[in-house]
Amino acid sequence: MKKISSSFVLLALLFTLSCDNDNEPGFVFENINGFVQKGPYLNGTSITISELTSDLTSTGKNFTSQILDNKGNFEIKNVELTSQYVELKADGFYFNEVLNENSSAQLTLFAISDISNKSSLNVNILSNIEKSRVSYLVSNGIRFSDAKNQAQKEILSIFEINREDILESEQLDITKSGDDHAILLAVSVILQGYLSVPDLSELLANMSTDIREDGVLNSQSIGSTLINNAKTIQLDAIRQNLESRYEEMGLNITIPDFEKYVNQFIENTDFVFTGFIAYPQNGAYGTNLLDKNRTEYSAGYHSLNAILPNGTSLKVKIQGKNWFYPVSQDWSGWEKSDWNDADNSRTFTSKKTGEIDLKIRLEADTTSAMIKIYVHENGDIEPTWTKEI
Repeated sequence: MKKISSSFVLLALLFTLSCDNDNEPGFVFENINGFVQKGPYLNGTSITISELTSDLTSTGKNFTSQILDNKGNFEIKNVELTSQYVELKADGFYFNEVLNENSSAQLTLFAISDISNKSSLNVNILSNIEKSRVSYLVSNGIRFSDAKNQAQKEILSIFEINREDILESEQLDITKSGDDHAILLAVSVILQGYLSVPDLSELLANMSTDIREDGVLNSQSIGSTLINNAKTIQLDAIRQNLESRYEEMGLNITIPDFEKYVNQFIENTDFVFTGFIAYPQNGAYGTNLLDKNRTEYSAGYHSLNAILPNGTSLKVKIQGKNWFYPVSQDWSGWEKSDWNDADNSRTFTSKKTGEIDLKIRLEADTTSAMIKIYVHENGDIEPTWTKEI
C-alpha cells in the first residue's frame, strides 16, 4: 500500500477549504430596499435582483419581491451574494406625471450597481438608459465604477447637462430636493412627453442601442422626439400633478427644480424641433380656412382643419359676420365658445390631438366680406399667427 504524505493531505485540505469558501456568501443583506420611479411605480410591480459576475453576466442567482404600495417603495429581505454586482429589474404600471394618470400598460426598467457599499438602490429612467452602455464599457476592459461614471456623463450631455460629482443614477430620487434629483426628473419628463407606454419603451430601447458603443446619440429622429417632448409638455402641470399625487399618499415632499434643466435643454440643444401643427390645403368639407397660404375663398362650405402632434393644442378665433357652422355635425375634435357680441367672434379650441376638422360655411355678403382668423398654438397668449379672408 502506498503512503500518502502529510504535505499532500494538507494541500488537498486547503484546496477543499478554498473551494468551499468560493461558494460562501461574501455580501449578506438583511434587506435591500429602494424606489422604482418614472413617476412612482404602483402597487404590484414585480422586482427582481439578479447577481452578476465581474463581467456583468448573470450567475443565475435571483431574489424576487414586489412593490406593496403606490409610492414605488420595495424591499427584498435576506439577500446573500458572492458577487458585489447586481441587476435590478422592475416591471409594472406607474403614475404618468405628464398626463396625471396611471399608465395604461406596464413599463420595464433596469439598474445595475456595485452593492458592496450600499443596501438602498433605486430604479429609474437614467439607470435604465445607462445599463447597455456600462455593460459595453466593462466588456472592453473599463473598470465598473469608471464605466458607470462615463456612461452617466455621456447620457446627461445628450440633455445639455454637465455636472460633476452627481450621485450614481441608482441613488437619485425625484422626491428629494437638490440639483442631482432635479436632473433625474427633468430627463424623465423629457423622455415621457405625451408618448404612450409602448412608444416610450421603444424610445428607451432605441436610445440605449444608439449610445451603446460610442456614448453619443446619433439618431436625429430620437433627438427630435426629445425636443418635441420638451417643448410641448406643461411643466407647471407636471409639478402640480406630482405634488398632488404624493399629497394623496400622505407624503409632504418638495419636488426639485427640474424645470430649469428642461428649459436648459430646450435653449441649448441642436436637435431639430419637428412637432409643428400642420394645416392642410383641404379638409373633409372643402378648402381649409387655416391654410396659411390662402386668403381668398368662395361662398359655400369649407373646413377648419388641423393636424396636431401629441402634446400640442390649438385655439382659433374667427371674427366676422358672414359665416356660420352647422350645429348637427361631428364635434369630436373641436369645442366652441359662446358668440362674442363685442367683436362678432367665436373661438374654437382643440379637444384632442391628431386630425381635427369642422364644417364652416361662408356667406356671400359684399357689405362685410372680411373675416379675420386668430390662431393660438400650444397655449400662446398672443396669436401665433393671423390671417384675413
